[in-house]
Amino acid sequence: MHYQCLIVDDETDLAKMTAEYFQMFDVTTACADGAAACYEFFRENTAELILLDINLGDGSGFSVCRKLREEYNLPILFISARQSDDDVLAALSIGGDDYIKKPYSLSVLLAKVKVNLKRMGELRAAQVAEKAPAVEASAVTASDDNNASGGQNRGRSGRQAGAENAALALDAATMSVLRRGERIPLKAKEFALLSCLYEHRNTIVSKEVLFAEVWGDAFYGDGTLNVHIRKLREKLEDDPNAPKMIKTVWGTGYILELAD
Repeated sequence: MHYQCLIVDDETDLAKMTAEYFQMFDVTTACADGAAACYEFFRENTAELILLDINLGDGSGFSVCRKLREEYNLPILFISARQSDDDVLAALSIGGDDYIKKPYSLSVLLAKVKVNLKRMGELRAAQVAEKAPAVEASAVTASDDNNASGGQNRGRSGRQAGAENAALALDAATMSVLRRGERIPLKAKEFALLSCLYEHRNTIVSKEVLFAEVWGDAFYGDGTLNVHIRKLREKLEDDPNAPKMIKTVWGTGYILELAD
């Protein structure tokens, strides 16, 4: 069967209550009470999003996240009573898309789940709508920019022929980036973050805008954003410690600098 959400949590009463609440708002939800049950679930079912506890009776949510990331590219939102920043950073560093601390508000948790489901739905819709490789629409090259009418719409209508030499090309169909002929896969939140920076390229994007557009609200700590920026730099920059594209504007936000 297919579910929109899978809750992996050994607090079974809390998981069932959360699932029942989600069902009231038409979010189909299943529960698994541990790592083994989670793996068993995916042998016969599918899910669009996972809510994953860290402390599981038969394992660690961190290990589950790493294993799932080997096969699936779907949002993984950690839910945990562990409060330390180290736990948050560890969860995000290994592939988590969000970290919600227990006790959580059901209404806020539902809102976060719906935001992620909507974003994934939009990406799937873009994939279906694509009649040609997505790099055609998102390649950024100096030649494309110079050929655009009046120098406007910088690279937004790039041509497939120039994609291999593009400075940066986003492919919504595969949630990947093409740079210098190399295709680089991204996680869901990484792709959403890069897409936001790309949409506002060569202009400063405030942290508040990034939180609102990528995570759906502004109630996140800087650590969440910093970890995802770091991951993008590690994948896209020649030297992540001296970034040339994704630059920090201290006290404000970030800017994606691409040559005109």
